[in-house]
Amino acid sequence: MSRFVDTLVATATGGGRQQGMVTGEPKEPVRRTWAEIHEQAKRVAGGLTEGGLEAGTPVAVLAAAPALIAPTVQGVWLAGGSVTMLHQPTPRTDLAIWAEDTVKVLNMIGAGLVLLGEPFDALAPVLTEHGIEFRMITELLEAEPLAAPVPMGEDDLALLQLTSGSTAEPKAVRITHGNLYVNIKAMVDRAEFVFDKDVMVSWLPTFHDMGMVGFLTVPMTFGVELIKITPVEFLSGPLIWPELISKYRATTTAAPNFAYAIVGRRLAKVEDDDAYDLSTLRIALNGAEPIDETAVKTFTDAGARFKMPAECVFPAYGMAEATLAVSFAPLFTGLTLDYIEANALEAGDRAVPVPEGDPRRGTEEIRSFAVLGRPLDGLEAQIVDGDGKVLGEREVGEIRLRGEAVTPGYLTVEGPVPTQDADGWLATGDLGYLVDGQIVICGRKKDVIIMGGRNIYPTDIERAASSVEGVRAGNAVAVRLEAGTRRERFAVVLESKLAGDAEAERALMKEVAARVRDAVDLRPFAVVVLPAGSLPKTPSGKVRRAATADRFADRIEQSASR
Repeated sequence: MSRFVDTLVATATGGGRQQGMVTGEPKEPVRRTWAEIHEQAKRVAGGLTEGGLEAGTPVAVLAAAPALIAPTVQGVWLAGGSVTMLHQPTPRTDLAIWAEDTVKVLNMIGAGLVLLGEPFDALAPVLTEHGIEFRMITELLEAEPLAAPVPMGEDDLALLQLTSGSTAEPKAVRITHGNLYVNIKAMVDRAEFVFDKDVMVSWLPTFHDMGMVGFLTVPMTFGVELIKITPVEFLSGPLIWPELISKYRATTTAAPNFAYAIVGRRLAKVEDDDAYDLSTLRIALNGAEPIDETAVKTFTDAGARFKMPAECVFPAYGMAEATLAVSFAPLFTGLTLDYIEANALEAGDRAVPVPEGDPRRGTEEIRSFAVLGRPLDGLEAQIVDGDGKVLGEREVGEIRLRGEAVTPGYLTVEGPVPTQDADGWLATGDLGYLVDGQIVICGRKKDVIIMGGRNIYPTDIERAASSVEGVRAGNAVAVRLEAGTRRERFAVVLESKLAGDAEAERALMKEVAARVRDAVDLRPFAVVVLPAGSLPKTPSGKVRRAATADRFADRIEQSASR
């Protein structure tokens, strides 16, 4: 039996009798212990094996209700299958296109079965129409329980995590039982979890690796109390998040930049100083690249009134190719920024530090990046240049990773693709550097704009554009044009409530162009203004730069000619 499944079962028969998961907040909260969820999982596993599921078979899951997802994914693991959480359609999704994309995903991973649950039960006719076999999760929960888990090895697949790229060209990260166990064990060790005392609160979607691995698999495997709601419940009323932290005396949570910004702004408007008690929070994880210091400050400033320690901010570096977590900042140190000279970074790939008190801090001559801690146990990182030469401290290059948590490869529509070189190194595509062994990320290699011998990071452009009044926070994108040619340029595509007002748009475009030029000493080729909700994003809410450039190519050309 794999260490992962062994631990799941041991938890259910030991400490899992006390700790558990609360779902249904805020209207109808229901708590089940991990032991009770395990009993449900055994029924799911029994139904799957009785239905002919063979060990090693990939199984797709389409559900949003955490109360159904937890026993379902555990049941798949007990039955010897691997789990793939499908991308979920939204009310605006074209179901015909979604079904076609889903068929591609199922063919790619080799899954002949979808487990269907609330609120997607109504999609059953769509699946039938496209010849997709499915079983209802509620029916599996009525099956006879599996007597004992199907034995699985460390190299057997546990999870096929779909990446955030286009669903029309799907790719899945292959995560083995060994990958999963090593990474989740390293996470709880570095975070110094006390399993019978820590309490986790999460609204993150389970089709994203942080929601699935970090805030479902981790607590279910080790027996940590979890309060789990859906993204829809959070977005319907963001203050439910601090409300649940207060109600359950939570110690651990996580979110992307935009959520910290939204909740910070909402908390600042709350009149009652005793409305929330956030004093128990010791980990508020932020794994975005880059971490938005403004969003963090908005959150910590507002939270201070409710006794939240600013030091609970927990910067991290993660990626599905390393199962989930690569590095954690030191506990209870908050957000630490490394201030460096812009010119040395852009022209020389060097991170030259700028000491505290230097008058250049706060000017366009300086860049700042979050310090993301040392690699977790079982992982090692190195920085290399374009020729693969290993670089020294504060030299900027591509981050490579090696270790037991690193995936053996991807599944693509063309077949399996390895991720590691002959020495076991994974090229992450992230550019960064090391400071005292801690990782600092500057940006994605494919997104860096090269002009006049300088490497311009899109985040610097986006930060400048977002500082203009009228631009929706977190919704400005810098995209490369004619990348790799002598004519390489960039455009800024942004969302604004001013979209549609021609005169207001022109004024906004002019101001954004000027602010960007002040920041990076280069003028954008074009500025495009779009209404809210237009920018393509990943399931976790990150903007997709390449997809933005493709989708709005005509608008960019039109804007440049205005």
